[in-house]
Amino acid sequence: MCGIVGYLGNQSSKDILLDGLKELEYRGYDSAGITVLKDSNFSIYKSVGKLNNLVEKSKNLSVDGFSVGIGHTRWATHGKPTESNAHPHIGEATHIVHNGIIENYQELKKELIAKGYRFSSQTDTEVIVHLFEENLKSSKDTFSAFNKTIFQLDGAYALLLIKKDEPEKIYFAKEGSPLILGTNRETGEQFFASSDSPLIGHVAEVIYLQDGEFGYVDGKNINLFNGAGDEVEQVYKKLPENREIAQKDGYRFFMEKEIYEQSQVVSDTIMGRALDSSIEFDEIDPTIFDGINEIKLCACGTSYHTALASSYLFERISKTRVSVEFGSEFRYKDPLLTKDTLFVSISQSGETADTLASLKMAKNAGLKTLAICNVDNSSIVRLSDYSILTRAGVEKGVASTKAFATQMVVLYMLSLYVAQIRNNIEKERLQKELHTIREIPNTLTVTSKLHEKIKRLSKRYLHGHGFFFIGRDIFYPLALEGALKLKEISYLHSEGYPAGEMKHGPIALADPELFTIALLPQNILYEKTKSNIEELGARDSTICVISPKSFELADDFIRTSSHSHYMLEFFEMMVVVQLLSMEVAIRLQNDVDMPRNLAKSVTVE
Repeated sequence: MCGIVGYLGNQSSKDILLDGLKELEYRGYDSAGITVLKDSNFSIYKSVGKLNNLVEKSKNLSVDGFSVGIGHTRWATHGKPTESNAHPHIGEATHIVHNGIIENYQELKKELIAKGYRFSSQTDTEVIVHLFEENLKSSKDTFSAFNKTIFQLDGAYALLLIKKDEPEKIYFAKEGSPLILGTNRETGEQFFASSDSPLIGHVAEVIYLQDGEFGYVDGKNINLFNGAGDEVEQVYKKLPENREIAQKDGYRFFMEKEIYEQSQVVSDTIMGRALDSSIEFDEIDPTIFDGINEIKLCACGTSYHTALASSYLFERISKTRVSVEFGSEFRYKDPLLTKDTLFVSISQSGETADTLASLKMAKNAGLKTLAICNVDNSSIVRLSDYSILTRAGVEKGVASTKAFATQMVVLYMLSLYVAQIRNNIEKERLQKELHTIREIPNTLTVTSKLHEKIKRLSKRYLHGHGFFFIGRDIFYPLALEGALKLKEISYLHSEGYPAGEMKHGPIALADPELFTIALLPQNILYEKTKSNIEELGARDSTICVISPKSFELADDFIRTSSHSHYMLEFFEMMVVVQLLSMEVAIRLQNDVDMPRNLAKSVTVE
């Protein structure tokens, strides 16, 4: 995920910016840049890759006395990781850094190009700086132009802007992406960051800016306003003192933080793609689906479960034949590959060895290829004909959570995209699915009530001879994922099964020491799944039901919200099984973020 830092004061702004960016490295990035404004002169440096490259590029810059500066680490969402796409982005006399996604950037860009503006990057961010300079022409002052600009933006943003003829000010705005402001009241220094850790050691208290707030700072004052244009009371909160704790934002583990982040990263994944009446992917050409009669999804681990779940959606919504392959098996099975097949590789890291080898086989056979990946410029992305980025940001917990959620959302949207270009979906159905997609971030919000309920329940599931996670239809792959999460971090034996398969052998294991985690949605195969759960209950299995509808025979019950679409139930139940697995592992005193024997990126066979 992108990171922002900003500084105004008498120390070396270059050093403060670079040190701040180092504190944001844990968030993940593929390029970085800084701008220092001193005596109405800009010094800008950008680099691709590790932050050391930026340090080396800017080594000859010496900053003494008062200056302002802004810096950024970029996780690519629009455009490849190149220096031209790296922040800060520049206009005639303005530099800007930005986190988030501007949904209406395409419309704004067309208008600006028509007015003669030239764009040097592929990013949505560059639109902001040109739009601001266009608004300057008809505004009475800089602040009015800035105000007008941010109200023309749709989407999420945390942004800092500096202007050549105002070398003592930083303009800022926040909507949907984090931005923190700190002041050293003794020296008049002003600090900005998108996370706590860059600010520790510089200030003791900070203002956590709220959505809709914007303004500007100078060496003496903070001018803070809300969306209505009214001045806002400045509320300071104490910073944590430990940087590692700060990186976790107060959560016990990175995995816990990443579960809570899912609502935001899914919002980022949807932005600019799920429009009012259609799905759009700028990254791909719709002709990729010309002549395609089958989609072959290839992945490993959690990504395989995403592939399996999305296969239900592709066949149900887009009426397209789908096959799902384990990367580790596909590469050795001498598969029949025909050119009417689209080969889709799914990977969090883009470096998964088995999936990469399978992709190479598909390329050698002449198949069209598409990557669904979280890391731009990774091996799988570079090798594929097209790629769609999942926008999850860096995931430090080895057991994947938000990568699964964002992959699932991308593939859900892609199934609609295929249906759309093939005219296999009615307008009313498409509108319903688009509404559902826009509701997903709300279902991923973790409430304290739900989390506390799962914490209390977890103490009952520390022993026994194993777990069954069961579900039907698309909830079967979710059961597989729930079982995988539990075994990865708790080291307890767990298996995922289609609920209807219990009577075909697995039910022989049923007894009070077998724990069944049953996914029981109300919108798809409710009565069938309920009957399968009752079969296990009759054999005395200990049953925990996850459902919006009460289940009297359950030993434990986790109530989910009542939704009108099964996919909203899917994502809410996903959060429940993630939290349950984590809380069981915590009670067993395991290292949730770094479980034994596992690696985050599996780059060997």
